[in-house]
Amino acid sequence: MTAGIESGTRWPVIRKDITGFRVRPNLVDYEAACAGFSWDEARRALSGLPGGAGLNIAYEAVDRHAAGGNASRTALRFIQADGSTHSLSFADLAQLSNRFAGVLRSLGIVRGERVFSLLGRTPGLYAAILGTLKNASVFCPLFSAFGPEPIRQRLELGEGRALVTTRALYRKKIAPLRASLPHLDHVLLTDADGNPEPGTLDLELLMGQAAPDGAIAVTLPEDMALLHFTSGTTGTPKGAIHVHDAVTAHYATGSYALDLHPGDIYWCTADPGWVTGISYGVIAPLAHGVTVIVDEEEMDADRWYRILAEQRVTVWYTAPTALRMLMKAGADRAAGHDLSALRFVASVGEPLNPEVVVWGQEALGRPVHDNWWQTETGGIMISNLAAMDIRPGSMGRPLPGVRAALVARDEQDKPIVRDGEAVLVTDPDQVGELALRPGWPSMFRGYLNEEDRYRRCFVGGWYITGDLAKRDADGYYWFVGRGDDMIKSSGHLIGPFEVESSLMEHQAVAGAGAIGVPDPVAGQVVKAFIELRPGWEASEDLRMEIIGFARKRLGTAVAPRLLDFTTALPRTRSGKILRRLLRARELGLPEGDTSTVENPPEPPTPETPPGALA
Repeated sequence: MTAGIESGTRWPVIRKDITGFRVRPNLVDYEAACAGFSWDEARRALSGLPGGAGLNIAYEAVDRHAAGGNASRTALRFIQADGSTHSLSFADLAQLSNRFAGVLRSLGIVRGERVFSLLGRTPGLYAAILGTLKNASVFCPLFSAFGPEPIRQRLELGEGRALVTTRALYRKKIAPLRASLPHLDHVLLTDADGNPEPGTLDLELLMGQAAPDGAIAVTLPEDMALLHFTSGTTGTPKGAIHVHDAVTAHYATGSYALDLHPGDIYWCTADPGWVTGISYGVIAPLAHGVTVIVDEEEMDADRWYRILAEQRVTVWYTAPTALRMLMKAGADRAAGHDLSALRFVASVGEPLNPEVVVWGQEALGRPVHDNWWQTETGGIMISNLAAMDIRPGSMGRPLPGVRAALVARDEQDKPIVRDGEAVLVTDPDQVGELALRPGWPSMFRGYLNEEDRYRRCFVGGWYITGDLAKRDADGYYWFVGRGDDMIKSSGHLIGPFEVESSLMEHQAVAGAGAIGVPDPVAGQVVKAFIELRPGWEASEDLRMEIIGFARKRLGTAVAPRLLDFTTALPRTRSGKILRRLLRARELGLPEGDTSTVENPPEPPTPETPPGALA
């Protein structure tokens, strides 16, 4: 691939010249692809169940490859703590998932019933995901770092009948809750070693008794397949329902947004406890028949660079927080590794700061391609494509088959609807609420047992995402902020991401979060919370320097007037900054659902007064 950075702007456009690409991108002519696309045609890339009986995600991801000429191809390559590897072929994975489906049948778990997992990235997790789908049951992942209360909430709301976990996790997090979970009939331990805990079952023993070649239950495209819980700003988590037809979108977006090709070595760093780790860590790559790298350990900069180099990863899908951590570790950490196999790098989970895009070009030899989607969309909706020029800071353009728009909002920040249709923002660079026209296959079909909550997501013929964005004259979308994160100061509507991105350009800043706090004159003023890079110490001089730096880039109306230093911004497990939690703790408001929080915010550093007004 060759890419030239066009100069003359603050964040220059990264120009693509596909004549220098090692592999021709799957989508080269964007306009033609959008004009000629249909989801019906996209479904023809899949096999469907034998005999035309229906559609099943697990069959598309595994069995069609195992039954064809790719049975011996490596499906999953696990990297263990010591760097050693263990691989499963498509044939191996087909048999393991068949056995798991047989275990569920033997336990009387039937179509539509929920099977939960509380596991790390081990082979048993992948067998459970795919085996559950083969049984026509519904798979629901739990993140292994969840505490007991988030686990209890999700198992209760999802009426989980079975849970797959380990002995240690059961003892610590499940056993104390068991009496409060009347629907949970079966707990399957992956490491019982012939001696399960009281009230649990030995999964390995049951797998050994199950047949490796059982038939896949017939599922139709609209049958429920996955239940992903997403955290609400208040109250309990929401269970987003996804169906087997979602695999159509996973396959198509894997081709377009991730540019997957036969023979790729693919690594998605997202944990399968989250929607990204299922949609693009399991389903999309396996549906394409590529080899998926699975690192059983947590992030470490040197380890990650070694994996990229030694496994000859060609397509890498990761998170902005991880990339910023690699930036923080220094470009020299990448220099000692052969990353020449890397063809495409993409990022998701939160908005990608422009400097990270450019850093990727410099440190990895490849720019980072941001994309946008949500748990509710089930798949990538907007993306910077392999053959598309990149405008650092932009989410990209809507994928073929996705119709996106910006909906105008009234003075109460509600979508404007006239004659039953949402009023759309049509002028370039104007802020509106990002909306999608329903109809793509991975769109969620409801919130479990919350029909009213689901209906409120659709206004005037559009799915309303809750994100504010702008669209430039060339159709690139730019994230502004969550609707409830926007800051209104002296008549200005300020997007926190713009503030945070500017702060990130300062050499001392490793992370930034921005919120609005009440002000008797301006209504609100911007307050920033800053994580410092190693080697920098919080001080009043540095506080004033960073505020002055932001004023030069943003102007006094937008730049922070208040600034606190912190050692850990509150983030979700996927790395997204929880501004609502910053705001709640700053103002003494209810914190809402905190089950997905990775780090609690630290108090301001003692050597500087909190919130000094500049």
